[in-house]
Amino acid sequence: MFFEDLDLNDNVLDALYDMRFDKCTPVQEKCIPEILKGHDVLGVAQTGTGKTAAYLLPVLSKLADGGYPESAINCVIMSPTRELAQQIDQAMQGFAYYLNGVSCVAVYGGNDGNRYDQELKSLSLGADVVIATPGRFISHLSLGNVDLSKVSFFILDEADRMLDMGFSEDIMTIAKKLPSTCQTIMFSATMPKKIEELAKTLLKNPVEIKLAVSKPAEKIHQMAYVCYETQKMGILKDVFKGGNMKRVIIFSGSKQKVKQIAGALSRKHINCGEMHSDLDQEQRNDIMFKFKSGQVDVLVATDIVSRGIDIDDITMVINYDVPHDVEDYVHRIGRTARADHDGTAITLVNEDDIYFFQQIESFLGKEIEKVQLPDGLGEAPEYKSNGKPKRGASAKSIRRKNRDYQSHKDKKQGNNKQRSRRPEQQSQESSDNKVQHSQERKPNYRQKNKGQEQQNNNNNAVEAKSANKRNNRQDKNRQTDKQTKPNNNRRNDKEAASNKEASQKTNAQQNRKPNNKKKKNNNRQRNTNEKGARRSTKYDIREELPTSSKSDSGLKALIKKPLKWLRNLGKK
Repeated sequence: MFFEDLDLNDNVLDALYDMRFDKCTPVQEKCIPEILKGHDVLGVAQTGTGKTAAYLLPVLSKLADGGYPESAINCVIMSPTRELAQQIDQAMQGFAYYLNGVSCVAVYGGNDGNRYDQELKSLSLGADVVIATPGRFISHLSLGNVDLSKVSFFILDEADRMLDMGFSEDIMTIAKKLPSTCQTIMFSATMPKKIEELAKTLLKNPVEIKLAVSKPAEKIHQMAYVCYETQKMGILKDVFKGGNMKRVIIFSGSKQKVKQIAGALSRKHINCGEMHSDLDQEQRNDIMFKFKSGQVDVLVATDIVSRGIDIDDITMVINYDVPHDVEDYVHRIGRTARADHDGTAITLVNEDDIYFFQQIESFLGKEIEKVQLPDGLGEAPEYKSNGKPKRGASAKSIRRKNRDYQSHKDKKQGNNKQRSRRPEQQSQESSDNKVQHSQERKPNYRQKNKGQEQQNNNNNAVEAKSANKRNNRQDKNRQTDKQTKPNNNRRNDKEAASNKEASQKTNAQQNRKPNNKKKKNNNRQRNTNEKGARRSTKYDIREELPTSSKSDSGLKALIKKPLKWLRNLGKK
């Protein structure tokens, strides 16, 4: 069918004529009439079939016909990535070239302050068509910069991709603020259960259009190299050996590998660029512009480029890593053989990816051609699989093994052996280990007794040596005593005589002076004995007084004969 046969606006048809678009694709032929009638549409078709024009052309035609409020947002198009939003904006500018009253703005993150101010101004003035990523549009919505009360068209492009990226909640929050009369259009490359549930909640009696679900174009020549991981770079060098390889995209599963591959190709003087999430928006725009304009021949990228990027003259797609999802494989190789062009898809399959590649072959319903390795790369692994993916082949497990091997070689090897054995063997080994530990812990009395005997012998020898030293010292002291004995005897006799004289003097003084303290103690003892109280252990002073007749200086002599006592005192 031709576009002229459809009920489109004349200005839109003029733009299509200038762009040399005459015939409709099957998706466009079935979707455009239903959208023009005002029905909700659920379109499921493979990538590269013209889904962008399938919803842009009827929406622009209806906006050009008029009847919609001015200075208000009339259409909201949600895109999963910035690159796809930019591509939709470029297609919009081409289709609306002759439409003077229709304005458009692209809203996505990663821009500077000037870009944000332009977005804010366009949203406040009410652009007719807003093409936005969910995250940036939610931020404007939360700040009150967007009025969705007059929206007439709500379009979800690559809906399955947005759900995979976790934008389901954002889509639901946006959809709740739309009016009930809004026409909803959803396009997806696949039809999982999540898309069906989302379609039931958003669409009202939709018209389902399904065409060639997740099937690559027939013009793509698919090939595969079964190789080891270390042989992949050699295969790439052999592919680019002939030269004149332009418009090539190399897909890898991680951004680190993208950097490594781009560095290796640049060292081989291959004009290449890299595209991954570590680049800011300016760098992404620069790389995409250079690749589209032909300044860069080879683009090494992650899956960020696998969907929605419309470049018609891609000649080859190389899968450096096998995607674990069949849909990702279809989207990757769908970058080539677009718009009736031929293309080639090469996949490098290592040992660990054989299972996933066989799943891709079973989904496609055919066996992909296997190519022999170039000369000098060695033998290839056998293309066989047990029906299950090999465990422990991920990069995370490999890093863990290398780290364990380098840091704790002996310990980790022992622990891995125990883990790999059966639990019965582990229990037996644990019991044996316990017995060994218990035997090691039991004391060896023979060894202890021998050690004690040796210690005792050593102690006896030390004691004998010390005794001999002591005896020698005593002998020396005796000899010195003999030499100094006469002098010491004289000194001792003098000291003894002086001590006797001092003792006699002290005894006489004690006899002369009455001990008043002892009298007081005797009186206390008498009182206590009469009352039956405490008893003193001191002797009575009368027992200490001299009783001899020779000395009448006692208390008895004082009481009986005081004059005689005084006379004796005077004589003394």
